[in-house]
Amino acid sequence: MAPSGSRIKRGCQRVLYWIPVLFIAAIVAWSYYAYVLQLCIVVYLLVYHVVFVMFVWAYWQTIFTQPMNPLKEFQLSYSDKELLERDDRGESQQEILRRIAKELPISTRTNSGAIRFCDRCQLLKPDRCHHCSVCDKCILKMDHHCPWVNNCVGFSNYKFFMLFLLYSLLYCLFVTATDLKYFIKFWLNGLPDTQAKFHILFLFFSASMFSVSLASLFIYHCWLVCNNRSTLEAVRAPVFRHGTDKNGFSLGCGKNFRQVFGDEVKYWPIPVFSSSGDGCSFPTCLVNLDPEQPPSPTGPIPTTKSAAEGRQFPSKPLRESQSRLLTSTPSWSDNEGAANKDRKGASNPIMTIEHEA
Repeated sequence: MAPSGSRIKRGCQRVLYWIPVLFIAAIVAWSYYAYVLQLCIVVYLLVYHVVFVMFVWAYWQTIFTQPMNPLKEFQLSYSDKELLERDDRGESQQEILRRIAKELPISTRTNSGAIRFCDRCQLLKPDRCHHCSVCDKCILKMDHHCPWVNNCVGFSNYKFFMLFLLYSLLYCLFVTATDLKYFIKFWLNGLPDTQAKFHILFLFFSASMFSVSLASLFIYHCWLVCNNRSTLEAVRAPVFRHGTDKNGFSLGCGKNFRQVFGDEVKYWPIPVFSSSGDGCSFPTCLVNLDPEQPPSPTGPIPTTKSAAEGRQFPSKPLRESQSRLLTSTPSWSDNEGAANKDRKGASNPIMTIEHEA
């Protein structure tokens, strides 16, 4: 009976999680009816439908784009799991995790300086990756879990989320602006006493109220994008080996923007995936170096066929897709021979990209 009860509980939770999404969908459907059928002006309708389609498209993409999970390279092998289970001493377990992390592009640590490890997923967390308690899995570059889309906002759909905020704000502002004169007529008793009177009144109130909340949220996330931070990192700054650094991933406003929206301008306003990188490794502006990292500052991970099969879109290795972000750095291929020699003796510090002024 216990497993059956837990399944029923999880089913009820899934239904409840969709209530905010259904609420937004109902509001949008009603606003379409109120604007198109009750406030029908041809010129307005042309602009309205362009904004409406882009808004719905971005909202759909934000809801139904599956969050990306860490690659198999970050998961523990069977032998490593046995070693961790066999040795319950914290320091010994950390030694095992540090040995595995040396082969991975991991820069961040816990507040105590330990390797970030997820007990539930049994994997080493890539930089900017966090475990979502609602989704019950680790999400790459997790920003937050949004109840209004019933999905985690992270690396795979953060661009869609930003476009959703933008187009929903434009939608509400356009409705408010074009409905304003009829709202004024309503108070001056200049409107005929029909059913449309109620729709025009409520449409103005709902659109104007949503405009205020969406504007504040959109401005906040624009600030996050310009500083290359997630919502979680704004609350708690990432911890590197040398200590806490809230600007550790910031490369300058322009490069930060291109990490989210990509290098091709034509894809910026369209809800299609164009973000740079693979979501597992990110260039940093750190000056204090981490001797435990691999020789590449970006830490590219070779994308195997099995790792790519579960993805909804092709993933570009960080070295290729973020090459424009690293144009100010020296050529790392020229230093591979020196790095190999240094590995045999003393460790060679890893160079990182300098912070853009």
